[in-house]
Amino acid sequence: MAEMYIRIAEEENEEPMEIPSEDDGTVLLSTVAAQFPGACGLRYRSPVSQCMRGVRLVDGILHAPENGWGNLVYVVNYPKGRKMDEIDASSATKIKRGDQKTSDLIVLGLPWKTSEQDLKDYFSTFGEVIMVQVKRDVKTGNSKGFGFVRFTEWESQGKVISQRHMIDGRWCDCKLPNSKQGPDEPMRSRKVFVGRCTEDMTADELRQFFMQFGEVTDVFIPKPFRAFAFVTFADDQVAASLCGEDLIIKGISVHISNAEPKHNNTRQMMERAGRFGNGVCISSVFGKYFQRDLSRHVCLGVGMGEKGFWGQKK
Repeated sequence: MAEMYIRIAEEENEEPMEIPSEDDGTVLLSTVAAQFPGACGLRYRSPVSQCMRGVRLVDGILHAPENGWGNLVYVVNYPKGRKMDEIDASSATKIKRGDQKTSDLIVLGLPWKTSEQDLKDYFSTFGEVIMVQVKRDVKTGNSKGFGFVRFTEWESQGKVISQRHMIDGRWCDCKLPNSKQGPDEPMRSRKVFVGRCTEDMTADELRQFFMQFGEVTDVFIPKPFRAFAFVTFADDQVAASLCGEDLIIKGISVHISNAEPKHNNTRQMMERAGRFGNGVCISSVFGKYFQRDLSRHVCLGVGMGEKGFWGQKK
């Protein structure tokens, strides 16, 4: 029998694709699956009864109906549950995107000359802007060096947060303000402290590593190098889930902990810094807390236990 083509579609109302038959008029299931991954059979609507009928499948070979393949459109069958999973996933994605509302983003490092129109013109390249504001001194009217912007679309907001911006000849950062929580919600930090870092770890490498857990909005490595870094996520739940973990970055075990507010006491900071590793200069990390001792030329050695630092005069 001469080769012929069978009209097959994923759904009845979709445009069909022609699939070649074998010399004996049968169709291999593997041929169908090559175009429709996961296919496990075919069905068609009977011209007589208008009911759906299944195509006989034997040992991976689909056999034509009694009157031949004809010009009917055959619909792909998938394993039970697959289509519902796809529909549920698609619906969930749409619902999730629909629930994601944009927030006011803070723009840091603005040049003094930048106006609200300049800000709007720049950020309009990322999407529709519904609000811009440059914060100014009430008395002088001069810019305070930062402002706010808000987009219509969540996708636009994500693009802006994920990169730095050159505005009027100066690099600026765009972030989600920490005050995004509601008045009745506890303030949960989106920032984590990454201890035991090595000097060869770059901000880009840290960003790429932590992106596997969630959207990263900022990576900060102090200069001069102090053996730690801060990573900020868009979602505070991601940050919370990583706290207490030991992760391997470039073959080095780093410890993740909560980036506590600046007003926390010195002892907590010392205990955290005790995880750094040998050779950390305590003056570079805690110089302002030990200013008096440093003025008397007190040199501290570094103890590496959980209890922090120990030292002796030299």
